[in-house]
Amino acid sequence: MTPVISVVVLLLSLMVYPPGATGAPTDKSMDVSEIIKKANAGIKTPLIHGDIVPNLNRNADPCVTKGCLWPKTGSYVYVPFIIGPQYSTAERNFITNSLLTFHKSTCIRFVPRTTQQDYLSFFSGNGCWSYVGRQRGVQQVSLLKNGCLYTNIVQHEVLHALGFHHEHARSDRDSYVSINTANIQPGFESNFVKVATNNLGTPYDFNSVMQYGNNFFSKNGLPTIIAKANPNRVFGTAVQMSANDIARVNKLYRC
Repeated sequence: MTPVISVVVLLLSLMVYPPGATGAPTDKSMDVSEIIKKANAGIKTPLIHGDIVPNLNRNADPCVTKGCLWPKTGSYVYVPFIIGPQYSTAERNFITNSLLTFHKSTCIRFVPRTTQQDYLSFFSGNGCWSYVGRQRGVQQVSLLKNGCLYTNIVQHEVLHALGFHHEHARSDRDSYVSINTANIQPGFESNFVKVATNNLGTPYDFNSVMQYGNNFFSKNGLPTIIAKANPNRVFGTAVQMSANDIARVNKLYRC
């Protein structure tokens, strides 16, 4: 690690906002899919799977190959970022602290952008959304300040940016869940289409922060996603990354 990057990472590690401090965003335990659905209701940004901006230049999941990975330097993957001026100091620190959770258990290191051409730009846009994998150049991640500032949402959108799709869309999902199309809101069926994902030898994970809830885009309050092994199982309630989420990051980036 170069001296400059070492200093930057150290400064980031010190930007810890005290829990419960005045002005800090409230980090309540909420269903990821419900937060995103509420924040994204009625927005005009074209999205797939609820919160992913499609890359029209790619016909398949870009992370089946290495084309969308962030580059690794030595032992670490440095992901430059900026945080928009729309946020208060407390909100900026909250986002930074959520990024720091990746430092604890993966080789991902988020560093403030200086002159890097490829970087994430967090801004308070019209909802919660991200692209999948590195897109090159400025890459927006929308975190609506009055709807998306939860640790699990920041982690969720950042995992998209690192190259990951939703759990219910993974290529082997039919062995683990059933999609009840009769309960899906008309016009939202595409949110349940499978993707040619690279599952990295990890099991389907109902505890993943990328797993949406049972009633994702339900038109009648009945489940749209049902666990095959236990139809009564409740899922989609993760408040932070699971062990499998962390393992996938480390496998994809060879940490």
